[in-house]
Amino acid sequence: MPSRDFKRTDRVGAELRRELGTLVHAAVRDHGLPSCSVSDVEVTRDLDWATVWVTALLPQQSKEAVKALNELAVEFRRSLSRSMRLRRVPELRFKYDDSVDKGERIEQLLRDSEPGTQD
Repeated sequence: MPSRDFKRTDRVGAELRRELGTLVHAAVRDHGLPSCSVSDVEVTRDLDWATVWVTALLPQQSKEAVKALNELAVEFRRSLSRSMRLRRVPELRFKYDDSVDKGERIEQLLRDSEPGTQD
């Protein structure tokens, strides 16, 4: 029996990330939400829940964006059920992915501590 390189949850998560990326982009445009994008999707083993990690262009608007996306989660799920070939589409939870902000902060700290930049 050939071994599978990817689990089913990984494949479903990748497909959800692609589909949700377009849906979130359209929602940002149509509903006037703060600019944000889908960075990752994690699906539980039983495919009941999907945690959707989003990043915002302006980090100070992240809470507003996540709140609005969670309110639109039912509409997103309904749209996904029409476009994806799954028996049951997972329920969606949107969370803010602050890894980009942390990376930028670390990079700034490293830049500030380089020799020759201090007086």
